[in-house]
Amino acid sequence: MEGLNTANKIEIFVNTSKNGDDTDNEHSRTFCINFEDHTLANSLRYMIMKNPNVIFCGYTQPHPSEFKINFKIQTNRKQTALEVLEKGLVDLNQTCAHVLDVFENSVNAYYNN
Repeated sequence: MEGLNTANKIEIFVNTSKNGDDTDNEHSRTFCINFEDHTLANSLRYMIMKNPNVIFCGYTQPHPSEFKINFKIQTNRKQTALEVLEKGLVDLNQTCAHVLDVFENSVNAYYNN
């Protein structure tokens, strides 16, 4: 399974356009994650919602033909939205690494017995 341990880069942009919406600040932020879809978004949303400092976390895919998601995070002001997003990505990465490790160990145990 060569190549599975290489880190993939995720392209994330902070939505800085106001469009009449003054709710975006460091504790309530919209992020645009390019080249991703529901596969990452739903898992990441789950990991972020486990954080007790998160009031709201949700995402939308603007259009089925657009390969990006808009991710909204709102916190209780004990952490910034960016800190919460970073922690969610780290937690999701660790969870995936654990699942992959358990899977590989199980496959190896099956074929070595």
